[in-house]
Amino acid sequence: MITRRCFCSSAPRPWLFVGLGNPGDKYKGTRHNFNVCDISLLFGDLTVSGFVGDAPLLLAKPQTYMNLSGESTGALAGYYKLPLNRVIVFHDDMDLPCGVLRFQDKGGHGSHNGLKSVIYHFRGNREFARLRIGIGKPPGQMDPKAFLLQKFNASARERIDTALQEGVEGLKLLLLKGLTESARRFNSEQ
Repeated sequence: MITRRCFCSSAPRPWLFVGLGNPGDKYKGTRHNFNVCDISLLFGDLTVSGFVGDAPLLLAKPQTYMNLSGESTGALAGYYKLPLNRVIVFHDDMDLPCGVLRFQDKGGHGSHNGLKSVIYHFRGNREFARLRIGIGKPPGQMDPKAFLLQKFNASARERIDTALQEGVEGLKLLLLKGLTESARRFNSEQ
């Protein structure tokens, strides 16, 4: 449960959770966009600032298109003077089976244009955490761009819905226990 209180100077620095995706109804529910709205709504709002326990939290949904996600992500981290170890980006990942989630403490972009933009706007620094949300690979010779913009079928949607509930619990654990402990527990249990 997120409670809303005022951030004050005595509180620890907030965590910034950023869900990558495209704005607008046209992209709602697509593989490239599901995580932004769904995880945000599970937390209770599209844009949230508040606390989980005593941990301050900012949850952001960039209003730019995926390929420009770093513009607002970099600006938010800069505005709140957050070190990158207080930023976690959640995004779709074709290298993971549908519904599989993984915390990662840092890394490259893996050809994900949203991550490329975030890394660029963090001045090339890759030292931020990610919650990778598996969407599976395109079938056969299907163009990956077309696959990303498709909606999930019923069975895949069910796997994603279950995974998103687990993801919210994993993110709450991260706020309470930190990245190392939550990633160790979450990645082995999920």
